[in-house]
Amino acid sequence: MNRFALRSSLFLFLLILVHPSAWAQASTPVRSQEISENDGLPVLIKHLPDWQDVRSSTVFITNSDDLKNTLGNRPVLDLIDFSGGTEAVAANYPAGRLLIVEFATPQGSVDTDTRIFSHIAASPEPVLHYRRVGNYNVFVFDSPDENAARALLDQVKYEKAVQWLGEDPFLLQKFERYFINTTRDIFISTVLWIVACLGLAAVSGVIAGYIFFRIREQRRANWQRFSDAGGLTRLNLDELSE
Repeated sequence: MNRFALRSSLFLFLLILVHPSAWAQASTPVRSQEISENDGLPVLIKHLPDWQDVRSSTVFITNSDDLKNTLGNRPVLDLIDFSGGTEAVAANYPAGRLLIVEFATPQGSVDTDTRIFSHIAASPEPVLHYRRVGNYNVFVFDSPDENAARALLDQVKYEKAVQWLGEDPFLLQKFERYFINTTRDIFISTVLWIVACLGLAAVSGVIAGYIFFRIREQRRANWQRFSDAGGLTRLNLDELSE
């Protein structure tokens, strides 16, 4: 063993003796389902509103203990299940403390959403503002202003895009849906166009007939003599001829 390796081993041993938690932190890196390729940060952090401005107060959470250590022992936090790859991120804003919980499946988010609304209905908390956005269950705690909390919730967007590495197994269903929707739109447009043309033809016919009738009435009012097409004389039985 060379001197460099010996010194490194000795330094690491002393570091563990002086500060055991340093080894624990170094050996337990932040785990996330999605890591940014640019800087290695969990992608969920970058879905915070203005995430760079609140980076100093941002906490990435993957278990219930860290969640309660970050936000305190709140009853609503007991409803969040971190099994199955659930992740969360919390940060401080002027409008309150924002928590975004992302579930791996839509069903997990829906089930938690149902439990949270039942909890809020049973024991409402004035400092809690909540909304479900996609697979995100979003909370704002300790907000001094309800409108500011709602505005903060409005800034949270569910930004997920599924991209198949191979052939899309739902490609046929997408084509069928596209064909059905396109056919429906064409059918509706054709029917509306036919109805519009019929209506326009009917209105034009009425207007043209009325104009023709008025012109014939004016001509008939100006007649002095009446004769049939052959120029034959007839009896003045209808008082229209002279």
